[in-house]
Amino acid sequence: MITGLDRTAVTESVKRVVLAESRLPLQPADIDDHEPLNGEILHVNSLGFVGMLVLLEDELDIVLPDDLFVGRSFQTVNDLIEVVLLGAEAA
Repeated sequence: MITGLDRTAVTESVKRVVLAESRLPLQPADIDDHEPLNGEILHVNSLGFVGMLVLLEDELDIVLPDDLFVGRSFQTVNDLIEVVLLGAEAA
């Protein structure tokens, strides 16, 4: 497992995966951390969300334990960034 993932690397990866899922030709820097995952710009459904988690686990070489998702609501890009950071810390 890769250790020492920083917020910048995780943010870049999350935004890249979210943009790919939404099929948008934008750069990660074009998306605000507080952009809704399912709004005017991004369009992530529940199936796409699960697929993004798998991609992020593979890309960052981490495992996101199921208990990280209990009681959480994922409304924005930042919500996803935060849980991925927690998963990276737990690795």
